[in-house]
Amino acid sequence: MRLSGFSGRRALVTGAAGGIGRETVRLLQEAGASVVATDTAEALASLPEEIRACAGIWLPCDLRDPAEVEAMLATAEAQAGPIGLAAHTAGVLALGPLLEMTAEDWRRVMAINLDGSFYLLQALGRRLVQQPGAALVVVSSNAAGIPRIGMGAYCASKAALTMLTRCLGLELARQGLRCNVLAPGSTLTPMQTAMWADDQGPARVIAGDGARFRTGIPLGKLATPADIAQAAVFLLSDQAGHITMADLYIDGGATLRG
Repeated sequence: MRLSGFSGRRALVTGAAGGIGRETVRLLQEAGASVVATDTAEALASLPEEIRACAGIWLPCDLRDPAEVEAMLATAEAQAGPIGLAAHTAGVLALGPLLEMTAEDWRRVMAINLDGSFYLLQALGRRLVQQPGAALVVVSSNAAGIPRIGMGAYCASKAALTMLTRCLGLELARQGLRCNVLAPGSTLTPMQTAMWADDQGPARVIAGDGARFRTGIPLGKLATPADIAQAAVFLLSDQAGHITMADLYIDGGATLRG
């Protein structure tokens, strides 16, 4: 099956310098979309040229600032035209027991994963409903649906993000906007590898840890950014035209749910 619905369309990708974001940019361009990519100025400064070539426009944006989000979208539309597709992949992680977590770390996670997502989805939603066949996909996490030791802030932020996206999808369904969620499990990205103390990290994740109440990965492998990006592109395509408010787990069976 060849995916369609991208030719002549403008697609926005946030978190575009990260592992999943980069791959989403690349696949959307291959599918025929004109891509507007955004990430923090710091992340964009070190972007390899082969990745930069995958999007026509790269814009810095701090999602924590609603005025900056609005300005980024206005610039994107001025330079590329109306945006009809969007993939929101930006997010951060802070580890540590909840009773030891600082207010600063809590706010940092919420400011980007939840508050920044609200600012973006609100401003995007107002634009997307004006475009026929518009679609939005948000990368959340399987941690939104299962408690994790040492990941309380991240789990809480992603659970809220998942419901925020689905509520937006319900509110705007009558206006034709489809809003879907992806819930990746352990994926080979810099965020994941930064959690590993040694080269046995992947094996430990796959095997699971009963002492920390973590199942392993039944499929016996970690996800790649392409695994997640391919699902994102499908949900933005015409072939997913009757799918909205879905929450698709892509974790190799790690949470024992679909």
